[in-house]
Amino acid sequence: MRLLPKALASVAATAAIALGSAGIAAADTITLNGASQFDEDHAFTKTMRKFEELVKEYYQGPEELEFVLHLNSELGLEKDYFAYMSQGISVDYAVVAPSHMSTFSPMAPLMDMPFLFRDVEHWNKVMEADALKPIADDIADKADVMIIGYAGGGTRNLITKEPVETIEDIADMPIRVMGAPIQTRIFEAIKMAPTVIAYDEVYNAIQTGVIDAAENEAAGVEQMKFYEVGPNIDLTQHAITVRPLCFSGKTFRNLPEDLQAAVLKAGKEAGAYGREIESSQDSEKLAQMEKEGLLTTVEFKDREKLLELAEPVKRAYAEELGALEVYEAVNAVQ
Repeated sequence: MRLLPKALASVAATAAIALGSAGIAAADTITLNGASQFDEDHAFTKTMRKFEELVKEYYQGPEELEFVLHLNSELGLEKDYFAYMSQGISVDYAVVAPSHMSTFSPMAPLMDMPFLFRDVEHWNKVMEADALKPIADDIADKADVMIIGYAGGGTRNLITKEPVETIEDIADMPIRVMGAPIQTRIFEAIKMAPTVIAYDEVYNAIQTGVIDAAENEAAGVEQMKFYEVGPNIDLTQHAITVRPLCFSGKTFRNLPEDLQAAVLKAGKEAGAYGREIESSQDSEKLAQMEKEGLLTTVEFKDREKLLELAEPVKRAYAEELGALEVYEAVNAVQ
């Protein structure tokens, strides 16, 4: 955040009067910096644009607001954005995957745990019920980063060179996973061979045979052109994404109270907007890419077996993190 000090505005006003102008003092300008790995067409970027729009609508204070959104990984990756927000430098707001918060809060990856939600309806109800609040509180306490809204809603499936339909097809298959330990444990539980690889290295890793599979939602497949190296999208539907819209605690505390209120209100509404965009666009994007001959969707016949294999791992991990109550609260949402 960058704020033009009031003293400078006062000096400017005095100079203007001395020169015989109208003498209208310049208002302070509050600049907030956001970051996205993607371009303007991506759901995460659209979520942040909506956030900016709503903050400007709800804030009626004297300061001018300036939003600067850095796109296409200009400021690094999501893990970098989160670290910057924690330190109170460079980035004030961003959409960040929970796995990138695990260094600060061991509970955080529970939000992104595969097979956590029964379906999109269950996922949306969990967000509206704020069942994840204990995790958000832990992140705020340990990282000084606030979750002000929940975006996401993409359904994650396997991306493979060859089509897979059964448990036997994926046995021992090398797959890229995100950095949180639960990701590795879940994919080990369903008999795959997970390895952590940076997001921007996934394309080359599949292309060169380091891995035979990855997993992502439709927006990620489209944006990163994963279909060029993994043209089969196997419909495991193993996760529905939770993508928190985050805001730096250090920045937040330096804002005027009425702007703080606008940020909180806008964050919640922008998160809901982001969920609507991504959940509705997900199947449409897959269908369009398939229509264009870019990929082939493959029915995965053993999804119930995946759920059975994953259940004991999910519960044990939630208990290990001290988040068993959160896990049970999520399950209890009807």
